Amino acid sequence: MTMTRFLRWYGSGPLHLLVLICSFALAAYALVRLFAVRPVEVAIWLVGAAILHDLILLPLYSLADLSARAVLRHRPTRPPRVPWINYLRVPTFLSGVLLIVWFPLILDLSELYPSAARLPENVYLGRWLAITAVLFGASALAFAIKLRRAARFEQKHAAPGEDTPP
Repeated sequence: MTMTRFLRWYGSGPLHLLVLICSFALAAYALVRLFAVRPVEVAIWLVGAAILHDLILLPLYSLADLSARAVLRHRPTRPPRVPWINYLRVPTFLSGVLLIVWFPLILDLSELYPSAARLPENVYLGRWLAITAVLFGASALAFAIKLRRAARFEQKHAAPGEDTPP
């Protein structure tokens, strides 16, 4: 099969397919190992995670995404040069994952593990907020760089009689 036919059939390159197969194999290995130790708890966790995601979290973050698009939508005379929504989605997602994983420490609910991290328990909220601020700052910087490049490209390739934005 030629590369063009493979790309048309699969939609991406062979390296992507190889990484995908390896990640599924690793996930299957971990699942088999977990089921061997605690099958009931793992099954409850998988079903609970699916229900939590599909019935609660998916509608919530879909609503948040639609709200962000509605609030931040502007109606220029021409379409925006750079799509902005992913520069908001990525830091929000990463911050949310950190919150979900570390919420007992962030919300100071970790009475069962008082000495596991060997840090005072009141530092995690500030650190999570700082990491969130850095994520949003880096995303804003990346968006500004992308806007700048798009503006330079637009000025460089503008028609001779066409007005260019400042």
